[in-house]
This record gives sequence, C-alpha cells and structure tokens, in this order.
Amino acid sequence: METNKKRSSFFSLLMGRMFGVGSRSILEEEQIQSPTKTIIKKFFSNRLSLVALSVFFGILLFVTIAPNFFKLDLSYKEATQQNIRPGLDLMDIPSELQGNIQSIGIGAKFGVGASKDGKLYTWGDTKISKTKNIENLPKNVGKVTMVSAGYDHAVAVDERNKVYVWGNDRQFQDNIPVDINVHGNIVQIEAGYQVTMAVTDENYVFFWGNENLADIYVPEEVQGKIQKVAITSNTAVGLTTDGEVVHLGSSGNAITPIPGEALSNVIDIAAGSSTVGAITEDGEVIVWGNTTRGEKEVPSLKSKPIAITSGAFHYNLVLEDGSIVSWGSDLYDQTDVPEKEIKSAEIDKLYTGYYQNYAVDTDGEAITWGLKGYLLGTDDLGRDVLNRLVNGGKLTMTIGAIAVVISTVLGVSVGAIAGFFGGKVDLILMRIAEIVLALPFLPFAMILSSVIGNNLTEMQRIYLIMVVLGLLSWAGLARIVRAQVLAEREKEFVTAAKAMGVKELSIVFKHIVPNVISIIIVNATLSFATSLLTESSLSYLGFGVTLPRPTWGNMLFGANNSVTIQSRWWQWVFPAAILAVCVICINTIGDGLRDAIDPKSSER
Repeated sequence: METNKKRSSFFSLLMGRMFGVGSRSILEEEQIQSPTKTIIKKFFSNRLSLVALSVFFGILLFVTIAPNFFKLDLSYKEATQQNIRPGLDLMDIPSELQGNIQSIGIGAKFGVGASKDGKLYTWGDTKISKTKNIENLPKNVGKVTMVSAGYDHAVAVDERNKVYVWGNDRQFQDNIPVDINVHGNIVQIEAGYQVTMAVTDENYVFFWGNENLADIYVPEEVQGKIQKVAITSNTAVGLTTDGEVVHLGSSGNAITPIPGEALSNVIDIAAGSSTVGAITEDGEVIVWGNTTRGEKEVPSLKSKPIAITSGAFHYNLVLEDGSIVSWGSDLYDQTDVPEKEIKSAEIDKLYTGYYQNYAVDTDGEAITWGLKGYLLGTDDLGRDVLNRLVNGGKLTMTIGAIAVVISTVLGVSVGAIAGFFGGKVDLILMRIAEIVLALPFLPFAMILSSVIGNNLTEMQRIYLIMVVLGLLSWAGLARIVRAQVLAEREKEFVTAAKAMGVKELSIVFKHIVPNVISIIIVNATLSFATSLLTESSLSYLGFGVTLPRPTWGNMLFGANNSVTIQSRWWQWVFPAAILAVCVICINTIGDGLRDAIDPKSSER
C-alpha cells in the first residue's frame, strides 16, 4: 500500500514537472514561470500597450485583406467624379420628395427633383465651388414641370415655359437663348457636360453652354423635325419625327458613323459618355461609338423593349412586361438592378445618369441603385480615397517591414560579431557603423533614390527604397547589440561552450544572440515605425514611390496645395491620420515591450 502511494506521488511529481499538472502554491508558480511567460504576462497587463496592439493589428489586417476587395486601377481617372466629399448620400432623395416625384435630374455628384406640386429639391454633394452650390435654388420659380442636371449645373422648366439655370455659370451655362419660347412649349430639357439642350413641341432644338468644349450644331434642315435629343460628353444626337437618328454636330467623331439600322424606325434614343443607344420599332437594340466598357454587349431580352436610358458607361432598357434590363460597366453596381423591388412595383419612369438609376413608380416612389457615394471621398482625379488608402497602406507597410528585416539582420550580425571578437574586428565594424550614423539620413536617401532610381522600373524603384531604408538604419541597432554581447560573452555558459569545442560563430548566434533577443525585438518594433515615417517622407517629397501607385506618403504629396488643404480636407486628413495612428501604436507597443522586458525602465 505504501509502495503504491510512493509510486503515485512520484508519478504526480513527474507529470507536474513535464506538463504543469498538479496543484502548486502561488510562490511555487512564480518560481517556475519562464522569462518569456513573465514578459508576455507583464505586457498584456499594460492596457495601453494592449489597445495599441489591437489597433495596429486591426489596421494591418485591414490593409492586408482589403486590397483583395478594393481592386486598384492605376490608369483610372474620371473627371466627373473629382473632389467629391466623403459620404454615401448621392442618392438620398429627401423624404418630402419621396412619394411625390414628378421629375428627376441626375448630376455628376448630386441630384435635383421636382415634386408633383412643382417644388424643387436637391441632394448629394451639391457644392460646386466656394461660391456655387446647387442647394441655392433660383428665386421666383413657378410650378416646376421638369428638371435636368449636368456636370456642374441644373436646369428647370416651370408651367409658364420659363427656363431656370443654377450652379456653375462660368461657361455660359445660363446663357439661355432669347427665342426659346418662339417655337412652342418645351417638352424635353437635357443637361450635359456644361451644356444644355431643349426640345419644343414644335420639334425645334435649342442649345446653349460651353461651345468650345462641345461640338453641338443643329442644321437648319432638321429644325422642326427633332422629337428627342441625347447628349454625350462632347456632342449630341437627335431622333427625328421620321424615326431617324441624326448627328447634331459639325465634325466627325466616334458616333458619327451611324449604323444603317438606326436610320429608320427608331422609337427611342439615349447617349452615354461616348456611345449612343437606340431601339427600333421591331425591338432591336443598337449601340455604337467607343464601346470599350461593355456597352455593346446587349443581353438577351425576354420581352420587347419600349424605352432606353443611359449613364456614363451603362444602359438600361424598360421592357413591355415592366422589367428593367441593364448592362455595361458595373464598377459602382450601376447595372445591379433590384429585380424583386422592380417586379413588385409599377414603374412609370426611369431616370439614369452618370452612375445612378432612379425607377419611379406610379405612386411617385423611387427605387434607386448605383453609386451611393464614396466613404472617404475622391481626389482631384476622381479616384476613391478609401481604395487608394487601402492599397497604399499595403505598400507602405510592406516597404517598412522589409526595410526593418534588412536593418535588423545587418545590425544584429555586425553588432554580435563586433562585440564577441573585439579587437580589430570591433574597431573596423564600429567605425563603419559610425560613418553610416554620421550620414544625413533623409537627404542621403533622397540622393540615392533620385540618382539611381531614375534608371529603374517602377517595381525596381520600390525594391531600391526598401534596400536603401534597410542599409541606412542598421548602425544604431548594431551598437546596442554590441554592448549586450560584450556583457554576455563573459558569462559562464559562453566559457562552457568554448570548453566543449563549439564553434565561435555558433556561440555568437546560437547562444549569445538568443539571450539578447528581447532588446532586438523592442528595437525592431521602434524601427518599423521609423521606417514608415521615412518612406512616407520620401514619397511626400517626391523621391519615394511615384504616383499613380499610392502610398500614404505620396497621397499626402498629392494633396500638397493650399486649395486642397483648405477646401478638400479629406484628401490629406485620412492618410495623415492613419499614418499617425500606426506610428503611435507601434511606438506604444515598443514601449510596452521594453517595460515588460526591463521592469526597471518604468522606474526611470
């Protein structure tokens, strides 16, 4: 019996030693706790460091995973989407207008609407300039019957057949022809890129606006024969009362070779940015022009089309059965028709423009789909700031991480060898380190990037920046590691390793360096923050990663002008904020690690 108790006691002791099984007092637990476990426990007891770690890893995961969903097109630019403020309200129709819609006009970044009782409403990013705002409606307007919106202006017609224009007027957008009321009442008003066209019930067409930008000319022989017009980004077409599509311009362009099918029996037309679409009496759909974004790929139809509308790069068809079919560019979900909602409603009118769609039912309610807005706004080329922030963050983090790896490997290697061997080796290596430390870091990096980088491709330039940052930032770590190795090499375990015949380099990197790894980790963490700032500084100054490829630094460089700083705050606030948060978090994590590794540091 006593033998069994001894065996049981021995087994419990063995399991306790091997796997930590069995009960121990608090003092016993503290005595056997490993240094690594103590450091981890100490670090995680620091709430500020823990918050910083959580925030940093959240940002790291975001810029690592999000680029898979935010595809970056370096060649993308869209003039109509320039400098849109942050928000997702481009299709937020006012509640007073919903259920009472008479007409809708869709601008590049705003919307205007007329209610059934003739009142005007606006929504979206209505600010055009410091002094021009679509919200500032014209005064003394009668009961509005129809509205339209273009790139930077809006137009309305009231029951008295009077035309009102507001918004930008620098390109004669408000230069309404004096004889517009001579040839009947207006039945269509169409606003485009700084131009406006009107069609009367006597089939006359009037045009005004920026004539230098738009090639729009109405020949005398077609006046009195036009029933509808459609405007592209720089010209226009008209549908005659004979069902023929005609070019309303003086010179040839992508849409002037009008297909033979569109020369007769056409019932409706629409125009995109550089394309034109038409429907014939027998239900055939024809699209021509610069159809580079899928505009020509008309899907198969289950019913006969009766109306066609167009945005910048997509088309919609209203079919006889009440359904809507859409195709073309789907960059902003503008072709993602909400079929269930459309099917359950009785659609009366369909309004399409740029990247938005409004299907208005017989009750005056609008069903919307397309571009809601940009969460962080757009820049001066119409690019999504959030997209560039995500992809730029991935590149900034990558450059910083690889630079730290290079500098850490060099610093540890040089410092460990210098500290262990001493003598001439130490003298030579430390003098080299002092030379590197004496170099003016940022100017020298700029010179290297400018002189060498001009002869390299874009990716080679990025690799060069990583290498330059790594090669110029190892010396400080080397001196720290050398000091630690000088202290460690005099200890007994080093003497024992030498006595056993272990090779000197093995002693350095397998026995001494692991004992100073905590200092290396802290230094590498702080160096990571420095590398992020340095890369951003180089890019900001124009010597790092060049545009259009984004980094947080060159995003700030792109916003480096007084107009942007004063009026378009989102273009620099968001990249500056996320860079600052990252650097602060990394430094806080480094401080927390230092305190956990060296408890006396918090007493200093």
